[in-house]
Amino acid sequence: MSVLFYAENNGGKFKKSTFELASYAAAVAAQHQTDAVAISIGDVSESELSRLGQYGAGRVLQVNNEQLKSFVNQAYASVIAQAASHTNATVVVLSASFTGKALAPRIAAKLNAGYVDGAIDLPVFNGASITVRKGAFSGKAFADVTLSSANKVISLIPNSYKLEEKPTTVSIESFQPEVRPGDFRAMVKEIVKASDKVSLPEAEIVVSGGRGLKGPENWGMVEELADLLGAATACSKPVSDAHWRPHSEHVGQTGIAVSPNLYIAIGISGAIQHLAGVSSSKTIVVINKDPEAPFFKAADYGIVGDAFDVIPQLISAIREFKSAHA
Repeated sequence: MSVLFYAENNGGKFKKSTFELASYAAAVAAQHQTDAVAISIGDVSESELSRLGQYGAGRVLQVNNEQLKSFVNQAYASVIAQAASHTNATVVVLSASFTGKALAPRIAAKLNAGYVDGAIDLPVFNGASITVRKGAFSGKAFADVTLSSANKVISLIPNSYKLEEKPTTVSIESFQPEVRPGDFRAMVKEIVKASDKVSLPEAEIVVSGGRGLKGPENWGMVEELADLLGAATACSKPVSDAHWRPHSEHVGQTGIAVSPNLYIAIGISGAIQHLAGVSSSKTIVVINKDPEAPFFKAADYGIVGDAFDVIPQLISAIREFKSAHA
């Protein structure tokens, strides 16, 4: 048996979440005294594939098929399921990214596997069963889910497991799965990026604004702060509903759920619907002039003050720090 993980790439390069997943898969494999095997789909260089060995992958299956150049949900799920059978993998792990969330249920169905979405910790093995912890009730509780099926599929929340270097001699081999016409009933014809900014779901730092910023004309300081920090920008639902910011930046229960290392909320009261989308953040900083704002109860750090006074000072301090440490 083995533990198989899907090494998702972006333009031929692996994201940080992929290396987190490699660390997680290697740790799961070590629990069962077996090997962590990666499957990569698309045109990825050998040197990039070799980087997976730094985080414990002993074997990489490379699929380089022109038909699979762009992401096709059904086809990719079929390929990963075939790789699981090829490597005798009883555990398959994916990142809970947009792609991973689409793939994992399909793979579970193909393998007749039990499935846990949004895992936040290593599974606990109990004979043939495993128990996996995940977030529940919009991050306000935990659920321990036990899988007793022969095959298991787990999706891991990005930023929930540490990067853990475990240098391993990695073998890279070409994998030629069967590609069926029925897998291409729905095709991706074109991918258009909204911008060249940091991707919100993948961001390690997020700077988010709410109605306290009073209007779209004041978003310049939010973007300036985000640029200085190498962060993605986000907003609350009322802001996107008012068309101050695009809906692609809406974070919350009905928007995008994020789990960055640092989430900075500016002028956001902290309604429960918004908290549901950011509660997995490792550190939350709240800036609000209302000391009774609910968000302060969830914050690790809080500043009671007017954003129009605080943010320019914060930007100035960051610029000075960067200049001193250039």
